[in-house]
Amino acid sequence: QCIADQIGGTRLGALRTGTQIEGYDHDPAAQCLFQFGVPAAELSSQEPNVSGTPTDAPGLGPVNETEEPTNTIAVSYPSKSYETASGATSGFFESAQDGDIALSSFGFNNSGGSLVFSKPSGLASDGTRLVMTDVSNNRVLVWNTAPSGNQAPDIVLGQQNFTTNASGTGRGQMNWPVSASTDGTRLAITDTLNNRILIWTSFPTTNGQPADLVLEGASNPNPSKSTISWPWGVWTDGEKLVVASTQSASVLVWSNFPTVDNQPADLLLTGSGHLGTPRHVTSDGNSLIVGDHNAGAFGGSEPGTFVWTSFPTIDEQPYDVFMRDPLSDGASSYWLRGDFTDDGRLIVVGYTLHVWDSVPQSSTRQPDLSITGQGETGGYDFRGGDFGGLAVVGDRVYITTMANTLIAYSAVPTSPTQKPDFVIGGTDIYSDSREENFLLGNPVPASNGTSLFVTSDGDGKLYVWTSLPDESGAVPDVVYHFCWYLNEETKLRHQCEGPASPWDNALHSTTFALAGKDRVLIWTDLPLTGNLPDYDFEGSIGNIPLHDLSGVAIDDRYFYLADTAANAVHVWEGTPDGSTEPVVSLSVNQPRRLSSDGTYLAVTDTFGHSVKIFTVDQIATTQSFTTVGGTGVFNLPEGATLSDGHLFVADTGFNRVAVWEDVEEALSGNPADVILGASDRTDTRAEIGRNQLFMPAAISFDGSYLWVGEFKFSDRLIRYSPTG
Repeated sequence: QCIADQIGGTRLGALRTGTQIEGYDHDPAAQCLFQFGVPAAELSSQEPNVSGTPTDAPGLGPVNETEEPTNTIAVSYPSKSYETASGATSGFFESAQDGDIALSSFGFNNSGGSLVFSKPSGLASDGTRLVMTDVSNNRVLVWNTAPSGNQAPDIVLGQQNFTTNASGTGRGQMNWPVSASTDGTRLAITDTLNNRILIWTSFPTTNGQPADLVLEGASNPNPSKSTISWPWGVWTDGEKLVVASTQSASVLVWSNFPTVDNQPADLLLTGSGHLGTPRHVTSDGNSLIVGDHNAGAFGGSEPGTFVWTSFPTIDEQPYDVFMRDPLSDGASSYWLRGDFTDDGRLIVVGYTLHVWDSVPQSSTRQPDLSITGQGETGGYDFRGGDFGGLAVVGDRVYITTMANTLIAYSAVPTSPTQKPDFVIGGTDIYSDSREENFLLGNPVPASNGTSLFVTSDGDGKLYVWTSLPDESGAVPDVVYHFCWYLNEETKLRHQCEGPASPWDNALHSTTFALAGKDRVLIWTDLPLTGNLPDYDFEGSIGNIPLHDLSGVAIDDRYFYLADTAANAVHVWEGTPDGSTEPVVSLSVNQPRRLSSDGTYLAVTDTFGHSVKIFTVDQIATTQSFTTVGGTGVFNLPEGATLSDGHLFVADTGFNRVAVWEDVEEALSGNPADVILGASDRTDTRAEIGRNQLFMPAAISFDGSYLWVGEFKFSDRLIRYSPTG
């Protein structure tokens, strides 16, 4: 910490991972050593490294930046201070209680400001204004004149100001708005988790202005002209309206713009049953393009894009073209979404930015221009995903990114190597607002009551708070990044080598482990200071192949590892070192996260909507277990934790945490004593609030505090305290 305070955490992390040591680094290092009692004579006797080449100190890699470094784990030290928790809690939890603090966020009901975005998504324009949905901030931002730089928006909808982000169901409130469309007079917004469309018949001019019309109907998976279920995409030209009803696998078309609340659609499209989870809608009024995350055009389920080359005029009009992203492979394909220029060109974003001079009439029609993508030298990473959107305003092209930024071209690009010209919500076109603000992708917590360890498969990182934070937004003390870059160019486009994607972690005494895909890292001394793991297994441990690791747990006796692809939980006596084989491999269908308290082992069965509980003393001799939950009780639970005789289950699909004060009650089939993250036991709506949860997936209880990490569509890590 001394040297981090002296030279800064970023510089220290760079030195530990291969950056050459400069002369100005020696003095602060000597000062710190002197503070810790190293005699001055010994300090002065150290020969300076005048050549400027790295020494043989641990963690310093080779000078040649195109060679693989000896240490492929980068460590940084943000060196921020934060209030620390006392841990002096008592009592137990109560249903619907508030959370205390929120890490990986700016706090409860706090957006971070007008230029801090959280999953920016849908973009729309009337040729002058720019409209952007800011999904996890439950708001829509409006620039009265499309920005030419990092300019703050003029109007916010869904909130009364630019600092709050609470969800709601009123006409002036939103819950996760994903897409927007406008003709300059009318404005339509998909209020996705409220299962409705908000419409302003005259363009709004004041903050928080309520919608004039609301379209909502049945919110179920059955397609109909009155079903609006998880609407994702929307498009209008002021005469027609199109909505993607994602959960009902359909697209609704109003041939004439609706004039009353809840007016049913005129047309229903299901793509002959091939629409899976339709997302974005793109149109010029003459054609219709629908991007789909789980399209069934070829009999399976894959991302792709349906094209109606003429705008549909009858129910179930067949689509004309189904196309994959022209440049992405089948393993990581994208659906397309975008906009048209005034001269009729189609610009879409998927794996990268594509430009067609006109709507493609066949699946083999290649773009007239594609920007060199993330995986190629000289390319650019558009950081697309579920939420990326695109709008054309005059000559400019605006694109939202998963880095929580809005990037823009000043003119339609004409060269494959052309990079965006400016950014909104960031410092430059390469900046990552999520990373800069320590917003974690899929945080998985582990706490021992003294320190907090959080892994993220979305970031490929381990975040460490050496003391328990007691304030929202606290920045970690140490960050491990499990990748390395060949050079600065590959770093700019995020071409990471040797990455780890930790899906689960385990903490027991002084041992910490993380596991994901085919890699396991184990520290026998807790990773509190930047110390590297003692074991790093990739592909196998001894004779046990590692395929798709989804869970890890440790207790006094055993080390457990779940492999979803192998349908197995491998159990070693003690920490595996590669020389010993498991004492048993439990046969479990698609096991997920694990937890052991030494008495019981909990194996999360996500797709079986349950948790399997094994008795630890009997694991080596019998594979019998007790099932907790089941269909209707849980919905796709992603994690369960055993601690201090309690059982906690992250009921991900029902957006809540079920808590049994005594695990024996759960084993006896009794209902949970406490439900966190919901107003009552019937409340399954996802919300980002102090007493609401959005897809909780991972849990840790350290005896004083409960830590809950949210998944996929939310980044928060919430702390709950017993109520006393």
